[in-house]
Amino acid sequence: IQGIMVCLSPLVSTATPHPGGFKCFTCKDAPDNYECNRWAPDVYCPRETRYCYTLHVMDIQGNTVSVTKRCVALDHCLSTGCTQDNHEGYKVCTACCEGNICNMQLPRNKTDAIFSTTSLLHSSNGLLTHYWLLTGCLSSTVISVMLSNSL
Repeated sequence: IQGIMVCLSPLVSTATPHPGGFKCFTCKDAPDNYECNRWAPDVYCPRETRYCYTLHVMDIQGNTVSVTKRCVALDHCLSTGCTQDNHEGYKVCTACCEGNICNMQLPRNKTDAIFSTTSLLHSSNGLLTHYWLLTGCLSSTVISVMLSNSL
């Protein structure tokens, strides 16, 4: 029985604490992205969270002033993007993503400061879900046609 426990121990230690468990890089006010990711604790996000959030503060030259990363619920991801604080001269970019340790990189501009999700978001009337489903189907069809024409 001891041999069985030794064989099973890697399986037990890598199991998620709850279904759909995931990890994010987490830090508060780190001086840069390297320090944040390097010292981030290796722990699963709480059950009530679903996304990884990143807040990146830069000076007027675009150099990193601070990095904060954490696990969040959907409501923290509804206003991603970049803002320029004219009083202090800082640029602040926020981004959210869905997936295991998906927040490795920093948002630096409006192209990076987005909310990227792998699952459909639901609106009260279902239109948002149908729109994204239709968009995904059309995109797949266009890509398939382009690939077949290039062969």
